[in-house]
Amino acid sequence: MGDIRKMRASRSLPGIAFRGAAFIFLIAGTAALTQAQQPSFVTSLLASETAPASLPVATSSSSASSSDTAVDPRSDARLSLSAPAAPDASQPPPRRYGRPNFSHKTSNADGSNKYEFLGAIGAGLPVGNTHAYETPNWGFQVGGGRNFNQNFGIVLQFDEDHFGLQAATLANRTYIYGILLGCTPAQIAAGSCVTAIDGNNRVWSFTLNPTFTLATQRSWDAYAVVGGGFYHKVTNFTQPTSEEQCSIYGCGYFTVNANIDHYTSNAAGVNGGFGLTWKFSSFSNAGVFLEARYVLVLNQQRTGVTTANVSTAPAGATNFYPANSNRTTYIPIKLGIRF
Repeated sequence: MGDIRKMRASRSLPGIAFRGAAFIFLIAGTAALTQAQQPSFVTSLLASETAPASLPVATSSSSASSSDTAVDPRSDARLSLSAPAAPDASQPPPRRYGRPNFSHKTSNADGSNKYEFLGAIGAGLPVGNTHAYETPNWGFQVGGGRNFNQNFGIVLQFDEDHFGLQAATLANRTYIYGILLGCTPAQIAAGSCVTAIDGNNRVWSFTLNPTFTLATQRSWDAYAVVGGGFYHKVTNFTQPTSEEQCSIYGCGYFTVNANIDHYTSNAAGVNGGFGLTWKFSSFSNAGVFLEARYVLVLNQQRTGVTTANVSTAPAGATNFYPANSNRTTYIPIKLGIRF
């Protein structure tokens, strides 16, 4: 039994040795084949990376000629170091960026409104010689115009400014009307001949006003305005009068201030001033404004009846308030909204 085992072991050792040698030979052959193919593969890979896609890889043969190799014009342009060629006319021009343009049918390129409207109320302050006859009172204005950009525009305005009359002006008119009615100075002073006279003055105008604005990035702007146009001045004198008035409940007598005389004067005038606009937001063109102007109305002086010449006034005289035709100067101060 032991001999049989020795015989099997002696037979199996040569087989194991033969199979091991075959396996080692196979591994060695595979490694040699791999080393033989690697340089060719790497060389072709490097050539494909370095050479242009459309150009053939140059060979090491000295007999190759440049005329035998086709060159792609696009590749030649990429490799050329000369000045770049002119851009293709069929391509759009390069885009250039600058200030934004907000042009629209209602807005200018800078974002300002093309059209402007305003309304305001305030006070009228007579100055100069006008102050000797009139007192401050109220006024209003409305207008609209065209803005050419955020710094310049032209506005057409309608203004009406009301003024009261000084006590001395009213006393002089009472004296003049009393004398013309044949009253004595004592009767006039006692009020037994002519009752108290009241009155008022108003000036309305149509003017064209260029406006120059100092626009800021803040919520407020400053501006200057000048202009000129047509001015109409009216002075009314009133007197308490008892009048009968009737309604569905019956008739009765009431005391009202009735006009007893009035005077008008038409003339050209000019104005100029400054203002501030507080915008509702930095992105809005609408806002509240406050301005003050100086107004000069170029009235033409006319002669008439005064307290100095009432006793010698010619018969048929009709101008009992020549001061209405004096040059008029006042300062309207207005607070309003523009949009």
